[in-house]
Amino acid sequence: MQLAVPREMRDAERRVALVPESCKKLIKAGIAIAVQAGAGHDSLCEDAAYVEAGARIEPDARALLSAADLVLKVNPPELSEIDSMKAGALLLTTLLPTRHLPVVRRLAERKITAFATDAIPRITRAQSMDTLSSMASIAGYKAVLLAANAIPKYFPMFMTAAGTVLPAKVFVIGAGVAGLQAIATARRLGAAVEATDTRPAVKTEIESLGGKFVGVTEEGAQDARGYAKELSADFYRRQAELIGLHCAAADVVITTALIGGVKAPKLISAEMVARMKPGSVIVDVAASGGGNCELTEPGRTVVKSGVTILGPDNLPSELPFHASLLYSRNLTSFVLAFVKDGAFKLDLSDDILKAAVITHDGAVLNAPTVQALDQEGKK
Repeated sequence: MQLAVPREMRDAERRVALVPESCKKLIKAGIAIAVQAGAGHDSLCEDAAYVEAGARIEPDARALLSAADLVLKVNPPELSEIDSMKAGALLLTTLLPTRHLPVVRRLAERKITAFATDAIPRITRAQSMDTLSSMASIAGYKAVLLAANAIPKYFPMFMTAAGTVLPAKVFVIGAGVAGLQAIATARRLGAAVEATDTRPAVKTEIESLGGKFVGVTEEGAQDARGYAKELSADFYRRQAELIGLHCAAADVVITTALIGGVKAPKLISAEMVARMKPGSVIVDVAASGGGNCELTEPGRTVVKSGVTILGPDNLPSELPFHASLLYSRNLTSFVLAFVKDGAFKLDLSDDILKAAVITHDGAVLNAPTVQALDQEGKK
């Protein structure tokens, strides 16, 4: 089996889907690997390291993709990349299919079997394949560092000859992997941290990291995959009151809330921002999903009512070395789980493959994606 790793085409993307460490494991399993020249440069993985690991360097992206049985990527493919792949090839990448419907259509048209890492089920067998958690942890960590750099205050408390400096107040919205890492990082920097989430089960986790749990909770607030789901209008009204109150008291607000792991609910209104203290900071980790703050501009930093609002849309790429290392290990675990005698065993009755497959043999198999395509067709 020929595996290909192209250079990422997304602007400012510094990650690579496979690092030399993982190449050795895959080659040992009987897989031949070709990497596009320069694909790992921004992740500190030079071509020479891939060659030393046993991979081949291919300068031409089209030739690389056209010969591949399996393609590994970080981001959804460009249409030109799909057109370069051969019919029946396999693709493993972060796809977020309901956000990238034209890509899904082209994958189906080209009869590519596409597996989305973001659709891998949260079951014990698949823990080592969980790219969402790996990348979310990096995002939560980096978000706090961005906030600490943007706020005109110290994070920790200091007792000096000039008097005591009180710790910054950090409010984290959403206590999934990114939120919990944000809590832990802010506490390590000495901030006083409060956090909220719709799921009562995370209260213990927040407190174990030194944060204070605040919020309106509701039973049945998470889906079968462990993600927060949409709730009642009354719940959101009570939640908005609480969020507005705590945002007004905070120096830093980190928002990480996503519904179903994809859609960002609007939790901070323009009116809430106007009530925040001048000089305070919002880092909207959910910016790529539309943002939790009404005033977030994905990919930009803006100042509204004296509040600095950061909308980073690719935080893991800002730590490309470890982001690539962890992502590569996740993908390698996935591939090795289904490779035998150097060939990928495509058993769509397997719980992991059945959940992760988006397109196969010309059809779209993922139910939410089918629904999104149908809804788009009715517009």
